[in-house]
Amino acid sequence: MTPQEVLAMIREKDIKAVDLRFMDFPGIWQHFTIPAGKLDEGTFEDGLGFDGSSIRGWQAINESDMLLMPVPETTFVDPFTELPTIVMICNIQDPITREDYTRDPRNVARKTVNYLKSTGIADTVYIGPEAEFFIFDDVRYDHTPSQGFYSIDSSEAEWNRGADERPNLGHKLRHKEGYFPCPPADQLMDIRNEMMQLMIDSGIDIEAQHHEVATAGQCEIDMRFDELVRMGDQVCLYKYIIKNVAFQHNKTATFMPKPLFGDNGSGMHTHISFWKGENPIFAGSGYAGLSDEALFAIGGILKHAPAILAFSNPTTNSYKRLVPGYEAPVNLAYSQRNRSAACRIPMYSPSPKAKRIEFRCPDPSANPYLTFSAITMAAIDGIQNKIHPGEPLDKNIYDLEPEELAQVPKAPGSLADALDALEKDHEFLLRGDVFTEDVISTWINYKRKNEVEAINLRPHPYEFCLYYDV
Repeated sequence: MTPQEVLAMIREKDIKAVDLRFMDFPGIWQHFTIPAGKLDEGTFEDGLGFDGSSIRGWQAINESDMLLMPVPETTFVDPFTELPTIVMICNIQDPITREDYTRDPRNVARKTVNYLKSTGIADTVYIGPEAEFFIFDDVRYDHTPSQGFYSIDSSEAEWNRGADERPNLGHKLRHKEGYFPCPPADQLMDIRNEMMQLMIDSGIDIEAQHHEVATAGQCEIDMRFDELVRMGDQVCLYKYIIKNVAFQHNKTATFMPKPLFGDNGSGMHTHISFWKGENPIFAGSGYAGLSDEALFAIGGILKHAPAILAFSNPTTNSYKRLVPGYEAPVNLAYSQRNRSAACRIPMYSPSPKAKRIEFRCPDPSANPYLTFSAITMAAIDGIQNKIHPGEPLDKNIYDLEPEELAQVPKAPGSLADALDALEKDHEFLLRGDVFTEDVISTWINYKRKNEVEAINLRPHPYEFCLYYDV
């Protein structure tokens, strides 16, 4: 869509407002709205000013002015506003130099694609994320100097089998038995269908929707793969639609990786493939139908995985999901079917066009632009430096002897460990000026101060269960 076509759309659909959106540094969509009559062709050239110092991780107060540059091809009609409104995603520029802002996550993603093309390895990277989420009926939480708690509830949860619901109709989902049951056990089918249709209406290509493994409303809606930047845009819209449809039904949706103790957390398994023209360069005659380039890409991802996880698993809660001994993909190895390996090669189709790598560590709390970029840059490094991933891990991880299991590298055990890994290993991200030293250091410092240290300073409620009587 061109600026002229956006303006024509406003006239044809009698649009009254234009909502301008962008991604902040940690990964939350931000917005402000202008009357439709204030948008003209000049807006696309001149941009709109805003205060960058009020955005988390961005400008200092003495250099706060920034420009939003609307991207016309991202336009869609907002399905939730009462006033007819279109939405455009924006890039961020410095108003003085008119250069793209280095800390704008969407800019990092755009530079990643340009760098891939400049290497000659491929001209397109396709990303296919599988973002899981929970839909709860109620959530309460707080932390003050004198108390700390959380409480969540779901009408389909196992713990409500004995609840006085007047009437309690049963059909509650047992822990770890939420994968694919039909209604009435799956109480969220109609809501997911509504989410799915709104995504389709908004331009997202949806392949399926279903209940996920955990009790208490764990769900997944699968998007078809797309080019990296567009997929980053779509993940933002995906989350927006899910949260707002749930809200309209007096429910609440969360992409928090591990909200439940004793049941599965929410991941965002991320599929990646490189293409050169019409040629899928990850397809070949090697292990699991992979090319040498694909194996080297896996080598790069596994080598840099601890650093990647600082972006792909960016919360302290992320590491409540990535725990050894369970189904979580903490083993930095690859396999054609083993889901406990960090990299899996899906074998559903023999078609070369379906050949891809699935990186299973990420979770949906991640900033999609930065995460997809970091994975892509690691894959590029693997191909450029011919980093072989070694032998595949095709054995049942639970059948391995302790000595053999100890030889398999593990993912970081905490956000602090992942940030340390990123601090030591980020040269591969700096190539092509994709990430910058400023972006890396700002990310590390922000996460350490606002999340790692903040959690370390506060007593955990379970510590009272363990230690109050010492």
